[in-house]
Amino acid sequence: MSSPPGKNIASVIGRFGKRLMGFIRQRVGSQADAEDILQDVWYQLTTTVDTEPIEQISGWLFAVARNKIIDRYRKKKPESLDQLFSGDGDGMDLSGILLDNSKNAETANLRALFWRTLQEALDELPEEQKAVFVWNELEDLSFKDIAKLTGENVNTLISRKRYAVLHLRNRLQTLYNEIIEH
Repeated sequence: MSSPPGKNIASVIGRFGKRLMGFIRQRVGSQADAEDILQDVWYQLTTTVDTEPIEQISGWLFAVARNKIIDRYRKKKPESLDQLFSGDGDGMDLSGILLDNSKNAETANLRALFWRTLQEALDELPEEQKAVFVWNELEDLSFKDIAKLTGENVNTLISRKRYAVLHLRNRLQTLYNEIIEH
């Protein structure tokens, strides 16, 4: 006589939960993403265990986790200027300064400093990265439109923008740290 499926699943979660979470967490950028992926793995386990037996549960779980991680990266959107302004869980949030319409002189100075720092950081980028970032974020052109304009592959353009965003995030993080310290 076998145990009810719910009990088996609970024991699998108890046996593999921490190891699986550690495996996933090492491969994704945030705790929230890791939790989402782990939840997807457990869901797939519950739907699969009812339809077919799983011979090597450990190997199956880690293979599903690896596939879910890959799927997450494939679906992930290119980084954007919005993430620079509002942070993305890394503690940096400049949106309060940028969206404040008050006539406060300090806020106006900080906003001007932000835009000056952004322009300086853009000027430090290779021309191809700068152009893609400006077209996509500031002029609101799609990657498809930019590809038609330049003759470049869309994936190449996405990659260039990603490098630009990483550089800009680093520069703006320095500014953010200076603002917070003073």
